[in-house]
Amino acid sequence: MKTKTHTDERIFAIADPIAKSMGLNIVRIRVQSGRKKTVQVMAERVSDGLLGISECEKLSRELTATLDVEDPIHDPFILEVSSPGLERPLTSIQDFENYVGYAARIDLDRMVEGRKRFRGVLAGVEGSNVDIDLDDDSETAQIPFEWISESKLLITDRLIKEGQDAKHLANEIEKQLKTSKKSE
Repeated sequence: MKTKTHTDERIFAIADPIAKSMGLNIVRIRVQSGRKKTVQVMAERVSDGLLGISECEKLSRELTATLDVEDPIHDPFILEVSSPGLERPLTSIQDFENYVGYAARIDLDRMVEGRKRFRGVLAGVEGSNVDIDLDDDSETAQIPFEWISESKLLITDRLIKEGQDAKHLANEIEKQLKTSKKSE
């Protein structure tokens, strides 16, 4: 789910090693059509799941230079690099493990029990299956990861507070880094 199309996959193959060399993880890549194509790259630090503005800028510069040479799209495009944000997409089995206890929406690529969308609280992972305590049911659904077409966290008070706390911490770290660079 990090990619959807062949073009997304080609860009991921180019972007992933660059991101890894910077200590970043690519969360998702999507190429959007329009008058001018847009390449959306979501990334986060491997260490804490955050991404500062300076890291967005650096990753954007590195990707622009490489994508211009590799030319995986063959058309002009706009590159957007961002953090996943609060309603972050869940694109790997590890994401579902990391966010146990959080509210999420899961969309499937097929109908299951008359529906394709499930909402609830993530309850864990068993092998390659994702467990979710459904909002509208007293049971836990077990969904094969390969059936998931899209998934994301849902905004809750807890998620907002934790996001604000993480942003505050990231700002403090960035200030300290700038201060230490000035004193060198």
